[in-house]
Amino acid sequence: MIVDLRSDTVTRPSDGMRAAIAAAPVGDDVYSDDPTVNSLEERVAEMFGKEAAVFTPSGSLANQLAIRTLVSPGEELLCESNSHIVRAELGAAATFSGITTRTWTAKRGLLVAQSALELARPNSGPYLVSTTAIAVENTHNFGGGTVQPISEIEKLAQAAKNLGLMLHLDGARIWNAHVASKVALQDYGKYFETISVCLSKGLGAPIGSLMISNKERVASARVWRKRYGAGMRQVGLLAAAGHFALDNNIERLADDHKRAKTLALACNQVAPSSVNPDEIETNIVGLDLAGSSWSAAEFAEATEKEGIWISALGPKYVRLVTHMDVSDSDIQSAVEVLKKLLERAFVAK
Repeated sequence: MIVDLRSDTVTRPSDGMRAAIAAAPVGDDVYSDDPTVNSLEERVAEMFGKEAAVFTPSGSLANQLAIRTLVSPGEELLCESNSHIVRAELGAAATFSGITTRTWTAKRGLLVAQSALELARPNSGPYLVSTTAIAVENTHNFGGGTVQPISEIEKLAQAAKNLGLMLHLDGARIWNAHVASKVALQDYGKYFETISVCLSKGLGAPIGSLMISNKERVASARVWRKRYGAGMRQVGLLAAAGHFALDNNIERLADDHKRAKTLALACNQVAPSSVNPDEIETNIVGLDLAGSSWSAAEFAEATEKEGIWISALGPKYVRLVTHMDVSDSDIQSAVEVLKKLLERAFVAK
C-alpha cells in the first residue's frame, strides 16, 4: 500500500466528478462559446466579489497573467522570499513579462504588513526600479500551510492604496485558509486587485485554476493566455470538474487539516524540534530535520521504502500534505512509519 503525501495535487477524480465531466455541455472556449467554462468563471468571480475571471490550466499561469496586468516591464513586484511566485515558477515573471522581484523574509511565510511596506519604492524616477505591486500567498505553501491574518492583509491594503501600489493574492490554497480561519472569500477578495485560485489542489479537480479581477484586466489576461499558448477549446470538460469541486469539496478540507495535525503531533512526540503542532493550521506539515543525522533526501527515500511518499524540498526539510485521497487509516500507517524513522534519524545523531 502506498500513502502519497507528496502534495494535494496527486488526487484522482472521484466517480461523481467523472460523471460531471462526462455530462458537461461544451463549446469552443477560444471563441468564448463554452457554457460550462463561462459559468465557472462567473461563479468564481462572484465568490470573491469581482467582476470577471479567466480559466487557466495551472496556478502558475494564473499568477503570471495576474501580475503582468499589474506590473509593466522593468517595474518591480514584491513577494515573500519563499513564495511560490519567486521559488516555484521558474523565473516566469522575468522571462515572460520583464518584471523584476524583490523579497522580504518571514518566518513560516507569515505576513507582517510592515515588512513588505519597508521594501516598497513606488515612483522611483528614471534611475531606480519602481515598485508597482505586492503579492501575498495564502495559504503559504513553503511556510507550511500558513494562514495569513486578515488584519495584516487589511493593513497592507490600506498602506498600499496610499502609496499607489496594487496587490495580488496567490490564492492557490485560499480554500484552506477560508475553512481554517472562517474568513469569507469576499472578505479576502476585497483587498486585492487580482487573485489566482486553484481547483486541482485540495478541491480535487484534475486540472484548472482561475485568474480573477475586473473586466478590463481579465480581458487583457485572455489575450496573454492565448499568446502564451494556453487558449483551450472544449475545456468545459475540465470546468465541470471545477464546478463539482466547488459544490462538494470545500468544507471537507477541515478533515485534511485534522489529519495534518495528527501527523504533526505524532512527529513532535518523537522529535520535538522537527515540527511545532501549534503552527499546523491547514493541510501541510513541514518537518525540519536540522537536528538529525539524515538529509531530507535520505529521509524521503526511507519513507518511500515503507510505502509513505513525501517531498524533500530542501537539504533538511521535508513536506507532507494531506488531501482527499488520504484516509484516517492511511494517516495511522504514515504515523507508524514516520515515528519509527524519525527516532532513527534523531537518535542516530
